[in-house]
Amino acid sequence: MKNIFLVLLFCLPTVALYAGGFIIVMPDKHNNPNQHSTSNVNLFPLESRSTQVETKIHCRTATTTIKQVFYNNSNRQLEGYFLFPVPKDVVISKFSMDINGVKHQAELLDAQKAKKIYEEIVRRSKDPALLEYYGNGMFRVRIFPILPQKEQKIELTYTETLEKDNNTLAYTFPMNTKKHAAKAMNQVSFKIDITCQDKLKTIYCPTHTVEVIRKGANEATGGFEAEKVEQDRDFQLYIGLDNANLGLSVLNYKDQKDANGYFFMNLSPGFDAKQKVVSKDIVFVMDKSGSMAGEKLDQAKKALRFCIENLNEGDRFEIVPFSTEASALFGKVSPYNKENKAKAVAFIEDIDPIGGTNIGEALDLALAAQHEESKRPFLVVFMTDGKPTIGDTNEEELLKQVNTSNQNNVRIFTFGIGTNLNTHLLDKITAATKAYRTYVLPDEDIEVKVSDFYTKVSSPILTDIKVTFDKGVRVSEVYDKQIPDLFKGGSISLLGRYKGEGESKVTVSGLVNGEKRTFEYNINWKKQETKLDFIPSLWASRAVGYLLDQIRLQGENEELVKEVTRLAKKHGIITPYTSYLILEDEAITARQPNVRLENQVLRPRTLNAPTIAEDLEEEVAVFKKREKSGKKSVRASKESQALNRADNLGATKQGEERLDYLDQEGATRNLGDDIVNVQGRAIYQNNNEWVDANLSLIENQKLKTNRVQFNSTAYFKLLENEEAVAFLKLGRNVRFVMNNEVYEVYN
Repeated sequence: MKNIFLVLLFCLPTVALYAGGFIIVMPDKHNNPNQHSTSNVNLFPLESRSTQVETKIHCRTATTTIKQVFYNNSNRQLEGYFLFPVPKDVVISKFSMDINGVKHQAELLDAQKAKKIYEEIVRRSKDPALLEYYGNGMFRVRIFPILPQKEQKIELTYTETLEKDNNTLAYTFPMNTKKHAAKAMNQVSFKIDITCQDKLKTIYCPTHTVEVIRKGANEATGGFEAEKVEQDRDFQLYIGLDNANLGLSVLNYKDQKDANGYFFMNLSPGFDAKQKVVSKDIVFVMDKSGSMAGEKLDQAKKALRFCIENLNEGDRFEIVPFSTEASALFGKVSPYNKENKAKAVAFIEDIDPIGGTNIGEALDLALAAQHEESKRPFLVVFMTDGKPTIGDTNEEELLKQVNTSNQNNVRIFTFGIGTNLNTHLLDKITAATKAYRTYVLPDEDIEVKVSDFYTKVSSPILTDIKVTFDKGVRVSEVYDKQIPDLFKGGSISLLGRYKGEGESKVTVSGLVNGEKRTFEYNINWKKQETKLDFIPSLWASRAVGYLLDQIRLQGENEELVKEVTRLAKKHGIITPYTSYLILEDEAITARQPNVRLENQVLRPRTLNAPTIAEDLEEEVAVFKKREKSGKKSVRASKESQALNRADNLGATKQGEERLDYLDQEGATRNLGDDIVNVQGRAIYQNNNEWVDANLSLIENQKLKTNRVQFNSTAYFKLLENEEAVAFLKLGRNVRFVMNNEVYEVYN
């Protein structure tokens, strides 16, 4: 998260924004009481040193304590107000304020009173920064004196009642102030303790990568700690409560002007020590060719021992090492017991690196290890560092071999070690068996990667999952395309489009030890819901990731390329390949012209950097030439899968470090910078102006344009429209589409 502060370029109050609260520093009247004019005041931001957030959630009640440390690095005594925006639509029952160890009485202002304060600051400061929380209530307390060269410690505690919808609680903490940041915050931490009489199922944070530690069916802790973290979105947490064996949470985004909405669905068994785990059959296939010699093989053997030692009672297993030839420990998956465990450990110890890479024979032995008519989940963990060099080396024949032998219950999880391997082969194998791939780069630890993976998939709960919707709602474009299995302590998230509204039934079915189980849920699909605008972005990320895989593995075609370009533009999914496609597309529209230059999203910012397109073209060769091995191929596979499995907004940013370029002034810029998502679509900053992605997607349409000067009477009239506020908060120069008209705010 960021040290959020804003230097205002005029001689009125300066606003310092931070995670949680912010301070308005008033003109320095105390040092010079005879000074009536503020025209010569030297203004500056306060420094934020740390923010610590601790929250205790018990069912629908959340108590949050924020500890913030500010620092007055000037030589002057200051006066100011500490303001904290109250999360929207929550009910505050009590609060307390502590400043430098002294209790203070703070005002709790409702949304209407807070609006007036926000508006007045915008009028005087000529900066719309505080419109970020326009419409929220606020806490306010006067702070004097703010001593020079001293820390200002502020502690605020408040209790709120959380919203509950479709058995899902929503918790929000305000911290979306990146666009006003001057430098990163030194340290920030979150700790959230969750308890409830109902069982905790989904615990999901779409905005940040939060570690969730389950402490039983009714208790969990979430944690997030970092330094110099971008603070470009509020912190949001969703908690599904359900006493059924399988919990289902559904969140949706629906703009009334769009016939189709977006939904996020999460399936979770929660965590229960008595939870029934499905017995599995698992085969560990390990490459022991000559190229594995040394540290790679040592790490792989340690990882394999970890997996063997953590099998569940009732599991059956097999080990298949391969090089020029493949061999098997037992011949068939065999029961996990003390005797077989000892055999396995000794067998692993004797594995030595030698020979070529016979992937075909290894797959044959692995798939043949399954007992006929077995209804158990059958998992294959396939580790290799090379391409097939012996036996059947044809990619299509090897895939046909997998498809012919594969039954519904087979999952082949691939681990590609290094970069000298066939990513297309490994990726197609995982796709054909509803599994996923992992790549271990030369500087990464194989043991850590494999053991982390195995911990997640060691205990199946429900397999061969199907989700169906009744006739009241029509669902389309759901990702993942193939629903994976559900494991203990894990969850599955699906994102898709929907049409319809009101109550409807969702049915989830799957296998538990070969027997079909069915779960039914009643879901309320809202006619309009625009608060959860992270959902369209996550859906678009998954759609783009899926389409990129199709292009990478099957080759480019016009239809797929057009759809990737459209989605990437509209939702700000910026990768080296999507950026290249957007720039190509905008070059074409400029020649026709279908879209005016000022309405384009990437081309205006790169016109003074002519080499950027060439740099990107080198990066996208892996897609255009369908490169199957090497560093770029591995990287493309990892990034596509990360997009296709994205469950928080951070995962939608892929390949950013390769999007840097130098402008004509020699400054380093990045194509992924200055893009925000508002109301389900991306807004791009070009030449100090924010441009709605929808303008770049409108071809030859002459929409009415409304020009509104910043800080004018018409501007504040426009603030009365809640939909417009989401755009106005971005800056003094914004162009956006609303109600099929263009609004152009200018300074």
